[in-house]
Amino acid sequence: MTPAQIDLVQSSFGKVVPIAETAAGLFYGRLFESAPEVKPLFSGDMKEQGRKLMTTLGVVVNNLKNPDVIVPAAKALAVKHVRYGVTAEHYAPVGAALIWTLEQGLGDDFTPEIRDAWIAAYTLLSGVMIDEAYSKAA
Repeated sequence: MTPAQIDLVQSSFGKVVPIAETAAGLFYGRLFESAPEVKPLFSGDMKEQGRKLMTTLGVVVNNLKNPDVIVPAAKALAVKHVRYGVTAEHYAPVGAALIWTLEQGLGDDFTPEIRDAWIAAYTLLSGVMIDEAYSKAA
């Protein structure tokens, strides 16, 4: 990711924070619609799950300039997700749901440059997570 892309992700996420609960609901609704096979992986209070999602996104976004903070956390989260039944194939629909949610939440502010920046961020992070969780098993 370029410094400009990091700035775009961080500034656009600042616009999502005020609608975090709505964004989380949109995200999970879209994820379960596009990848119904992941729904059984989620049990419990989805509002709480949404808060966890938005908190995690906030930590990642705020630390994009500090990879030594987010990479170890992402690796630990990836290993934890394996225990829940997450597979490498689940990362693609999660990324698509995230981009769709941002598009819905930001509307006209979701420019092509912001879209590309978020895709770069998700691609980078998901790549680290997939590598950590599944490369050792291969």
